Amino acid sequence: MGIANRHRGEISARFDGCDYRLCLTLGALAELESAFGETDMAALATRFEGGRLSASDAIAIIGAGLRGAGHDIDDAEVGTMRSDGGAAGSFGVVVRLLEATFGDAADSGEVAGAGTNDAAAPGEVGSGVRPFRGTT
Repeated sequence: MGIANRHRGEISARFDGCDYRLCLTLGALAELESAFGETDMAALATRFEGGRLSASDAIAIIGAGLRGAGHDIDDAEVGTMRSDGGAAGSFGVVVRLLEATFGDAADSGEVAGAGTNDAAAPGEVGSGVRPFRGTT
């Protein structure tokens, strides 16, 4: 798998006892725009700012992150994968992946709970998540 490089927006996660690298590349973000019916990255950011994600949202984000890092895994398979920490662990992967992808916001403290493991309850990205500076 190799070591995840946070400076490239990569994270590591463990599913079904195997280590994976995830990365939301531009292609993966375009995939999410399409999956969520958003017209651009600002609209996608606004969606994440709401702070609440469904299990389907988490599957789409994790799947896009896995494919962005080069894994040939479809969303149906992602939906059956078990994360360390159960559902809460999966949502933690989503939070870490969004923080790594939109690093400016995380580094400036604009992403709720950046750098903590208990930032948001399962299903919540955190209040005030702002992937892009200046978004509301």
